[in-house]
Amino acid sequence: MSDTFTLAACAEMLWRDKPMEWRVKRLTELGFQVGLWNWPDHDLAMLERSGATFSIMNGYLSGRLSDDEGAAELLKTAKETVAVGKRLGVARLNLHGTGLGEGGLPVTPCETVTGAMWLKARDTLNRIADLAEAEGVTFTLENLNLPVDHPGVPFGRAEDTLALVSDVNRPGLRLNLDLYHAQIGEGNLIELCRTCLPWIGEVQVADVPGRMEPGSGEINYRGIAHALKDMGYRGPVGMEAFASGDPEAALQAFREAFTI
Repeated sequence: MSDTFTLAACAEMLWRDKPMEWRVKRLTELGFQVGLWNWPDHDLAMLERSGATFSIMNGYLSGRLSDDEGAAELLKTAKETVAVGKRLGVARLNLHGTGLGEGGLPVTPCETVTGAMWLKARDTLNRIADLAEAEGVTFTLENLNLPVDHPGVPFGRAEDTLALVSDVNRPGLRLNLDLYHAQIGEGNLIELCRTCLPWIGEVQVADVPGRMEPGSGEINYRGIAHALKDMGYRGPVGMEAFASGDPEAALQAFREAFTI
């Protein structure tokens, strides 16, 4: 394994013909931590006895950052998720600007984010940070991309998530910096990493186009890995990607890119 970064992989996107118990076990055998999405989709007792180390999972079930009703729902489901996350030992609980539905589309799409919505999002995230500090957990806010996968998600760009997390600036709230999404929406990935560095909780990766493993597309992940090491990043890197072919070959390509 990497001696610089802790490597994880999203179990939801690999071996999709296999049961989750098999996937979690195989990732653990291969030396990877495990990423998950929504906890109600899984047998928690099975996950608990699996022996896996869980890097990240969705930290809420529904809700939004930017209005009173959505914030109340997000806080309510985040509190439920904290209990599950602590039961499984999940390191980071992940948030988005709004809940995602079928195909990753926003449950409540938004084309224009107003100043009042920004202020409400900041207030909501401060309440999330209160929860994190009270419970001893860490939440992350993930950037998404609007052109391909998540049109209509508010606060979707990395510049938006950075603005919110850096303004809240509390240890219980970090960035989940997804470089696949950032490449589609913004580019300039190494400088983006450098700008976000003080607030990064996890870096997630997949290649463009296709959202498959490093080396399958246009992003020079080996170069990014060296840059992250040089700028002093020593945190987790998670592959949230499909496999272009054999999943174990995809995981090996990921490991080779980030073993520095």
